[in-house]
Amino acid sequence: MAADAAAGYPRMPDPWTLRYQGFDPAEEGLREALCAVGNGYVVSRGAAPESVADGVHYPGTYLAGCYDRAESTVAGRAVTNEDLVNCPNWLPLTFRRAGGAWFTGPPAEQTIELDLRRGVLTRDALVVDGQGRRTRLVQRRLASQARPHLLALESTLTPENWSGPLEIRSALDGDVANTGVARYRGLAERHLVPSGQGVDGDGLLWLAVAAAHSPLTVALAARTRVADAEVATESRDGWAAQVLTVDAAPGRPVTVEKAVALHTSRDRAIETPVGASLLLAAQAGGFAHLLAEHALRWAELWRRCRIEADFDGAGPLHLNLFHLLQTYSEHSIDLDVGIPARGLHGEAYRGHVFWDELFVLRLLNLRFPELARAVLRYRHRRLEAAREEARRIGLRGAMYPWQSASDGREESQQLHLNPLSGRWLPDHSHLQRHVGSAVAYNIWQYYQATGDRDFLASAGAETLLEIARFWSSAATYDRTRGRWSIRGVLGPDEYHDAYPWADRPGLDDNAYTNVLAAWVLTRARDALAVLPGYRRDELRERLALDDLELDRWQEIGRHLHIPFHEGVLSQFDGYERLAELDWETYRRRYPDLRRLDRLLEAEGDTVNRYKASKQADVLMLWYLFSAREVRGLLRRLGYPAGHELLRRTTGYYLRRTVHGSTLSSVVHAWVLTRSDRRASWRYFRDALVADLGDSQHGTTAEGVHLGAMAGAVDLLQRCYTGLEIREDALWLDPRLPSALGRLELDLRYRGHWGVVITVDRKAVTVSLREDRQDPVRIRLRGTGATIRPGEIRRFHL
Repeated sequence: MAADAAAGYPRMPDPWTLRYQGFDPAEEGLREALCAVGNGYVVSRGAAPESVADGVHYPGTYLAGCYDRAESTVAGRAVTNEDLVNCPNWLPLTFRRAGGAWFTGPPAEQTIELDLRRGVLTRDALVVDGQGRRTRLVQRRLASQARPHLLALESTLTPENWSGPLEIRSALDGDVANTGVARYRGLAERHLVPSGQGVDGDGLLWLAVAAAHSPLTVALAARTRVADAEVATESRDGWAAQVLTVDAAPGRPVTVEKAVALHTSRDRAIETPVGASLLLAAQAGGFAHLLAEHALRWAELWRRCRIEADFDGAGPLHLNLFHLLQTYSEHSIDLDVGIPARGLHGEAYRGHVFWDELFVLRLLNLRFPELARAVLRYRHRRLEAAREEARRIGLRGAMYPWQSASDGREESQQLHLNPLSGRWLPDHSHLQRHVGSAVAYNIWQYYQATGDRDFLASAGAETLLEIARFWSSAATYDRTRGRWSIRGVLGPDEYHDAYPWADRPGLDDNAYTNVLAAWVLTRARDALAVLPGYRRDELRERLALDDLELDRWQEIGRHLHIPFHEGVLSQFDGYERLAELDWETYRRRYPDLRRLDRLLEAEGDTVNRYKASKQADVLMLWYLFSAREVRGLLRRLGYPAGHELLRRTTGYYLRRTVHGSTLSSVVHAWVLTRSDRRASWRYFRDALVADLGDSQHGTTAEGVHLGAMAGAVDLLQRCYTGLEIREDALWLDPRLPSALGRLELDLRYRGHWGVVITVDRKAVTVSLREDRQDPVRIRLRGTGATIRPGEIRRFHL
């Protein structure tokens, strides 16, 4: 693939195709992650079917919500981790001329293309064996969007210069482990135990495994078809294969169709995973049929995700949306799963759920609100676990964990490895209490976008109220200031986890955490006010929520301490006491400072001593709220906040941020929109291609960065259009960068499936497709209008 030297990422031949030429061992992990195919139930990495996990290739099959908990010994300590399980490999398929060696790769030449429009991965390769026999190999694979439990692989082999018996081996491999992240090796990696394999009476291959430390079972059944083939079976514990033999001749193609069904013990409406998989594999149509119904579903998804923007980044835009829709789809809704920060594309972060849904749901609310609701339901089902986490540290309400997985308990690591120093270090990231505020924010934003009062009444309000109760319980009164404080926490900037002069982890009065806590305490009362009276009374009775406690929320929400220094918001109290890093020296010494924390620790130093950030906490406030809203929040807390605060604060932290998170570029693009659109566009482009260009130097191979992918798309959807949802209206305030001349979006809003917004340099046009829904209120720079279904309104800028 040709590389764009200026941009530092591969070119895409057209906006709907990702293409790689040849074979590059150093890039194989990246290609496998970016060429993964999935459907929200299962994602399969784009590894070659003949490959095995060998340090270059890493076949991985991940099923949403399938975790296993295991104990390891690290630095002499016993630690327990819950991992997203690398499930049995459905792909294995190889061939040989009878008597020769099985093809194990790499091919003499190959082209790999991912068709984003239809969700199909195609490989065109030339295989030359040790005797010079040349075979053309064309393979197509998909993970069905129409039948989420089905995966399919079609392989066409055409001998070019030889004839004779051709043997094709199609297998199911349950002898797999979680070895996809080098930092985790040495920890428990065997999560599957074979429980059976064989061939049923109809010639279907099947395999079953059980999780080693949980009740999870997984079963696969494969139907492999080759015309006029003789079939033999091979088997060993945890692995089963069929060898199909046909006569081959030069120029005569041989087509192999492999359809594989997967089920787990977590699935509904089945008797057993093995039985369900055998039945589905037997009923599956041919590859052409599976492809046709699969492509139809993708066409529906792309219509709902339509974003037309006249710039040269449509390819990366489609790629990001593609991987988002593969990770979380309509097939995820009933699975009781959250959105893993690294998708279902690898084992980074152990497949855990962090706060990244904060970036994803802002996109889904206006495209697929039913998916956003399912994510919030996942959080509500874990409300009792969040209450238990709060009780564990002596507080009330609900404290959502920094890392979540199957049951909602805290899954953050106790230790983490610095690969540069080889040392295992204490991990204090569990002190990031701001996840609860993100959950509350997501609930309110979903309600604003949908008007779904039923969800608010049945689940959303209860969750929001318990998060507010937690913040009230966590706040302590500081008599010297006459204000409330929240102590011993971490903000999103994980580089600072303690004061250099303190003997305990945690920071006091993180500005982002405190402002969000104040916002939650206010929104909780608003949520109560929205509910029907009888439901409001029920909730207050259930939660024992009296007027005295609500008054306390009001008091704390107006008097939390927010630190400032040098005319800007401080990242946390005491930030001004930290030293300035010698940036010039460090930039000379290290060409890439993204992992400044590791660099300093390897030198025997700590980033805790310096004014240096992975990502700027306080700028997140302007990402979540408009500048007007931030000023209002701060003034409500009793702090003067002028129009210059955003510009000063952005400039201050921009000079001190190393962008160690892909989310950092998303936030900086957002906050710079109003002050420096050229710089905003640069950060947008960085965010858009972060995974395509592997900007974090090797991490994409371990799993995509789903929050940044969604956040980059949302910059087009909401940031550059100035789209906000508040006060029961759609607010628009476009600020198009010079490189972007026009945007057109199809959105869903409060029951309307066809809200079309077009923005160019001269005007904004809003239209509603014919419907029976209520009119929509629009606000644009002080101008208000009400648009009825079937109407079009044009606003001049």
